[in-house]
Amino acid sequence: MRTNNLKVKNIIISIYFVLILLAILASTVFSVFSHLSNNPTLTFLIIFFAFVVLFFIVHYISKYFEYDSDGIKVVVINKGLLLSDYFNYREHKVEFGKENLMGYKFHNYLVYKTLILYIKDRKGNKKKEAFNVTLVAKKKRKYIRQSLSKMIKLNRKSE
Repeated sequence: MRTNNLKVKNIIISIYFVLILLAILASTVFSVFSHLSNNPTLTFLIIFFAFVVLFFIVHYISKYFEYDSDGIKVVVINKGLLLSDYFNYREHKVEFGKENLMGYKFHNYLVYKTLILYIKDRKGNKKKEAFNVTLVAKKKRKYIRQSLSKMIKLNRKSE
């Protein structure tokens, strides 16, 4: 099975665009926020800090995810969504044999979802790998869960 979340790239670009427009609008309509404080510098800093926090939350959550279990090995990739074509600054890639999968978990937080894979390394130790699956559709997460469960079931039979 092979799946990814490349279709959400346009949505994330739109969210960044809206955030930038809101920042420009907030800076031009600065007098609206005068009720926050009598000091205009403090008001500006509060607004600026709020937009920086929103920007970094969106940046942290927006990651490209790819899952491929078609061949002998399973390949799972997480990387930055926007500038990943030019820079691999946030890439996390794991390749492992299907027989090395020991378990998995999906964690659902309020606005963040992760996939935790437990993989047996060469020495037989358990290795934990975490992947951001926040922007992966629920249906695709269900298919990934089915694929991983099938691998674990086959691994338990062969032992």
